[in-house]
Amino acid sequence: MSETRESRRNFLKTAAAGAGAVAANAVVPAAPAQAAEAMPMSMPASEQHGAFFNGDESEAVAAFAERIFPGAPGKPGARDADVLNYIDLALAGAYSDLQEFYRHGLNHLDAHCRAAYSRPFARLDPKQQDEVVAALEAGRAPEFTWPTPRAFFETLRTHTIEGMFADPLYGGNKDFAGWKLIGFPGAQPFFTKPEIQSRDEFKRAPMTGLKAQASTRKRRT
Repeated sequence: MSETRESRRNFLKTAAAGAGAVAANAVVPAAPAQAAEAMPMSMPASEQHGAFFNGDESEAVAAFAERIFPGAPGKPGARDADVLNYIDLALAGAYSDLQEFYRHGLNHLDAHCRAAYSRPFARLDPKQQDEVVAALEAGRAPEFTWPTPRAFFETLRTHTIEGMFADPLYGGNKDFAGWKLIGFPGAQPFFTKPEIQSRDEFKRAPMTGLKAQASTRKRRT
């Protein structure tokens, strides 16, 4: 992992730590429960569907989110926290007004990557993916019209952070990966007086009731 990428990851981690309580209470409803049974894993990726994304879109978003918040040994990243699931469910629900934004943005991302590297984003190596992310952040991707490259980058970054640190109820923060990363205790029925007064790291695990309710990714035909 490059120093720049580690620096960005640490910045996002620090920012999330300061807003842990807000992230824990983010309100992003899950996708409708009537989604169909999962498709066989042997199906081509382009024919698999999530709550909103198709297979190719899912691969691109998962790869992009991982470059925004990459994992490292002992440090969960966007894939570990299932950020893709969070964004997928949100776009099928509370963020449905952003569906066209994502569709156009992902099409432009594919066009940019094919023009620059002759391959889609998910097939690029990490260094090339970082170059693409940096180009979008700087607004240097002429294939983008609407949304602008910077707007697409900012939106995906915001949703990646939400997926890392929001309550697992909304489909991300799998196994409390984000909360554990920043030492956020999550939902607790109470705090004892010694816990409140202590300066030591809080050790008790977050309530698992919310995790048990978390929507898992379903696919539709």
